[in-house]
Amino acid sequence: MLAPSPLLPSMDPHPHEGAFSDRLPRAFLQQLAQDERKRLKAGQRSGAYGFGNDPLLDENDAVEQIVVQDEANRPEAAHVPVPADLAAVAVMLARAIEAEPGLVRRLRREAPVVTLATHVADLVEPVRIVAEKCLFRPDAQVVELSTGRTRDLTHKNAALFVCDGVGRDARPEKGNEVIGTALHVRVPIVGIAPDPKRQLPRDLTRSAEHRIALPSLDQTGLALVVEAVVGSRPSRGIDQDLLRMIDIADLPVALRRATSPEGCIEALERIVAAKAEYLGEGPALEELDGYGEAKTWGLAAAADLQAFRNGRLGWAEFDHRGLLLSGPPGVGKTSFAKALAKSARVPLVATSVAEWNSADYLSGTLQAIRKIFAQAKAQAPCILFIDELDGISDRGQIRGEYVQYWTQIVNLFLELLAGVEERPGVVVVAATNHPEKIDPAVKRAGRLDREIAIAKPDTTALAQIFRHHLGRGILPDAPMVPLALAARGMTGADVEAFVRRAKGKARRHDRALTSDDLLAEIRQGRCPLPVGIRRRVAIHEAGHAVVSHALGFGTLLNLSLHDDGGRVCIEVATDGAATLADLEMAMTSLVAGRIAEEIELGAGSIGAGFGPDSDLAIATRIARDIELSYGLGQFGNVCLDSAATDMFLISGLLPSVAERLRIASDRARSILMEYRKALQAVAHLLEESGYLSRDELDRALDARMGPETDRCFAGREEVR
Repeated sequence: MLAPSPLLPSMDPHPHEGAFSDRLPRAFLQQLAQDERKRLKAGQRSGAYGFGNDPLLDENDAVEQIVVQDEANRPEAAHVPVPADLAAVAVMLARAIEAEPGLVRRLRREAPVVTLATHVADLVEPVRIVAEKCLFRPDAQVVELSTGRTRDLTHKNAALFVCDGVGRDARPEKGNEVIGTALHVRVPIVGIAPDPKRQLPRDLTRSAEHRIALPSLDQTGLALVVEAVVGSRPSRGIDQDLLRMIDIADLPVALRRATSPEGCIEALERIVAAKAEYLGEGPALEELDGYGEAKTWGLAAAADLQAFRNGRLGWAEFDHRGLLLSGPPGVGKTSFAKALAKSARVPLVATSVAEWNSADYLSGTLQAIRKIFAQAKAQAPCILFIDELDGISDRGQIRGEYVQYWTQIVNLFLELLAGVEERPGVVVVAATNHPEKIDPAVKRAGRLDREIAIAKPDTTALAQIFRHHLGRGILPDAPMVPLALAARGMTGADVEAFVRRAKGKARRHDRALTSDDLLAEIRQGRCPLPVGIRRRVAIHEAGHAVVSHALGFGTLLNLSLHDDGGRVCIEVATDGAATLADLEMAMTSLVAGRIAEEIELGAGSIGAGFGPDSDLAIATRIARDIELSYGLGQFGNVCLDSAATDMFLISGLLPSVAERLRIASDRARSILMEYRKALQAVAHLLEESGYLSRDELDRALDARMGPETDRCFAGREEVR
């Protein structure tokens, strides 16, 4: 039961949590309880529990007569429950008023002008109810100014201007006439809106002496709410992380059937925990593979968020405030956001541009954008994830009759993004499949100023993704690399689908899952490399590896065979510091694959020159650029614009290019003949396993050739 007087001391289980006492919140709750008691008595007097005034009740219903008689004989309850949502709003409103010295007295004795930000539209109506019942003198008649009722306004009135932010009138140009009248009469005026500056009359915000906002519900506030509902305070609080995630709408649901304070807390924990992505199932970011630079950024952001939560890092020093994730569908952009929230142990507030645009009118779309940012601010620190960001058009590409419509949406989004100092603890992560469609202003400093593209996972990452989706108990000893090689070019979403379908097939046949089931799903009828071709491809890729190792050209990362051929992955420098010697090593490494085939099989295949990205095509472009672009060839220190017909139009160019490729081929042949046993050993290992990691390559090559030297560490280049 609430204390009979708001002046009684607070029985606070967390006395040091905040700077405010419980006096004003208790007074507001007591007022609501009195109104609730009056309402119940009025209902009883009007015959709500009898037959005479209710045509739906049958006086001949014997069971109903028993119930009515029992209710009539029941003693009046000592405690009258206050609706949980109104109780929470009353506590928050009282705390907001308390934060302004002297405001509670001024509202009842003077004529202050106050604006109150609710942040979300859902709180506007309950705030209006509490404000009308609790803010003003008991004899004051409250007038709603937004309806235009000012004709009979006197100094005995109090005034509210309530706007939920929805509709054409929710803008500063509307309602200024009635505000002028109320200011002249000198009555207390309280304007209530999610965003007063944008939604209340301009004259109201200009004349406001107090600008307050609803605070979040803290532990002591929640204890007061529970007491208002069940009559006594809980002996313990709720987890602080869960507390930040409570919506007002959660309270009536959680407390509806609770009969004890502890039962209220337990019900709240169950309901709110169900919304907490970071407490549910699913991997943390540390457990995910294939995200590259995005994972590095995310782990740093998670560490910073934890430091921010613990007070060890100020928001001004926080440098991971916004990220734009791009990449093809299925690479796991949404999974990244969920895993980031789990690693940081903060709520994930997820939305999408499609969700915003589901509103029938522009005002609804704008309100949806404001609401999600307000929700994130209320749950901070948190991750605000916005999917399908390219659904917001680039203003430079908007044409026709929808220019004004989309411009308002883009401008509001940019404004909210730019208000980073107004939302401390909110890290915004947006995702798109089409980064080229994003308005450039979105990527400016202070907004989503970091863009990271998530590529499709490589072989190692695919193998780890397969293991993740299979779990540790299924095929625990089966190698995942063959599956990853067969799935080359696929995404994490594809892997999840392969595993799910293979499990279903095995289940329908009432047997355990096998690697062949997975391979069948991955290949979908596609055949693996025939034995003869597999050996040729293994020799080809081994040739690249041996020559690169011997020359100290770049860093060998892995060799692999897949259903369409093979690949060697080498990390090499690609900046302007490359010399003629570096370019000659690159050409030698590129042509080494075909030379290895000639040495071991007697003839090279056309695969080395198959397509514009083939070994020979790349080597030929390097040789041509040495002559025409880099100023390192027979034409001297010049840079000419190259074209497809250069070989024929520029005298002497084709012979020079051919000579450079011949020299590179002879050099590759010499190296491979010298280290032929290494070539054969690496080719055999690759043919057997289908994949050689960096460590496996280093061991095999060092054992037969000695350690490599003069490595370059920079950007990645793949050589087939």
